[in-house]
Amino acid sequence: MSSGISLEKINEKSFSEFLFTDQVPDPDLVIRTAGEFRISNFLLWQTAYSEFYSTKTFWPDFGEDEIDKAIFNYSKRERKFGNV
Repeated sequence: MSSGISLEKINEKSFSEFLFTDQVPDPDLVIRTAGEFRISNFLLWQTAYSEFYSTKTFWPDFGEDEIDKAIFNYSKRERKFGNV
């Protein structure tokens, strides 16, 4: 490989180093407005262990009350990070 890393040394950490978001923590919570559940290929690698929250509220109307609802919902979840 031209990047100087061999295939044997590719792992989750080394792969992440090649992303634009390398220095940014992965999101804990992803909020989708307008009742959407799909992620539209948004941060596929980085959201692997994120929690998702969907609301029927449209983005222009998404305000403080809605963010409070999302955070409250998130606070009640048991994070499993891929474990069953």
